[in-house]
Amino acid sequence: MNYLGIDFKMGRSPELDPGFVPFGIWAEAYLQGATQPIAIAIERNEGQISVHHTKIHGTPEMAEADLRYVERYVKFLLWSVGGFRVSICGCSPIAQKMQAIYSMDGQRAFDADFFQKLYERPLEILDLPLESCPEANETPRPMGGHTDGCRIGFDAGGSDRKVSAVIDGECVYSEEVVWHPKVNPDPNYQYEGIVAAFKTAASKMPRVDGIGVSSAGVFIGNAPMISSIFYCVPRDRWDEVKTVFDRAAAEIGNVPIVVANDGDVSALAGAMGMDINSIMGLAMGTSEAVGYVDQDKQVLGWINELAFAPVDLQEDALVDEWSTDRGVGCKYFSQDAVIKLAPAAGIELDPNLTPAEKLKVVQGLMAEDDPRAQAIFRDIGVYLAYTVVLYSQFYDLKHLMLLGRVMSGKGGDTILSTCREVLKEQFPALAQSLEVMLPDERTRRVGQSVAAASLPKI
Repeated sequence: MNYLGIDFKMGRSPELDPGFVPFGIWAEAYLQGATQPIAIAIERNEGQISVHHTKIHGTPEMAEADLRYVERYVKFLLWSVGGFRVSICGCSPIAQKMQAIYSMDGQRAFDADFFQKLYERPLEILDLPLESCPEANETPRPMGGHTDGCRIGFDAGGSDRKVSAVIDGECVYSEEVVWHPKVNPDPNYQYEGIVAAFKTAASKMPRVDGIGVSSAGVFIGNAPMISSIFYCVPRDRWDEVKTVFDRAAAEIGNVPIVVANDGDVSALAGAMGMDINSIMGLAMGTSEAVGYVDQDKQVLGWINELAFAPVDLQEDALVDEWSTDRGVGCKYFSQDAVIKLAPAAGIELDPNLTPAEKLKVVQGLMAEDDPRAQAIFRDIGVYLAYTVVLYSQFYDLKHLMLLGRVMSGKGGDTILSTCREVLKEQFPALAQSLEVMLPDERTRRVGQSVAAASLPKI
């Protein structure tokens, strides 16, 4: 195949989406002829800086491919690492174009606005000479794994909340309660629900030594800076949101509380349950949720919002309605991927059904071994295999644990087996060094809220 003058090989294309242009595979082919070194540094909170060295072609005939490569590379870094200052070092023409693209009225205005809200400062794109590239400053930190004492573990989901009382690593009580945080603009609704859950768990133990929280969103410390469970809360009340978990913990007493992204807690659950490291947890549900624990069972301090990182370069890839970009992960590794592929497979879904209901229809067909449904889940497995190549360029991966409702039943088995097949056929070295798996029974027993309980150090 050829894209922007770069030939790349795919041993197996998605049957229902033959125009798929995997970013990772294209980038590897693009770099084979690139000779001009550049560096990209991205700075986030607490002075942390990630630096990536790469190359471009730097010739007039490859100018379009150069810009596409750097723009997608920066986009991936922003949504994996996070940051408010991007330094593009070694190519002024591209840096200046990127300044326009990532401005508040540019093509990537959504990204500029998102990261401004996240870090409460404008997103900057700096044009620097190569020799002025900032130095890397990465500070991974230990995350959880503590089982001593009496602990509360809380999992704040978008449709239900789960809380566990955990004593010396054993869950003595757990409950799930339906709530509706996404549609409530008054943050007192969420606050009262969190306090109620904390108090219920506290009543099941002789004391509380610590509280751990798993929640959707991006956090600085314990403060939610962007979170779907506060989706309707106006920004002028965000000071209440940023203190919501600390204030709720104070209702229980003077105990340590640690809040973490739910994706990272999923990866932690896998690391605890299977006693492994360098693990990415990837949940395919309403969207794509990702977390990562490194070789020392630490988190990197990255945001890991790969739902909005690019995976497909084809120009007519499906647009994500929220981020307004094409070819990003949430349209390939979620219920949206199933719904997207259904028409091409010849499956007509009732437009009045919710996305979750549409997924159930296709999963029902899959349970009956319908070949149309099988094609859909095989294609998601193909997507995944080629995207694993991309993710492994940015993360040290030894284990990839697949989670979420899309992975349930025969469809999940097909995704897993197809991904393994493609990796073994096309990328044997990666297939040998990376285990793609479902969580085992021990990990399932650890669970999200129990893993969350292990977050604070007493």
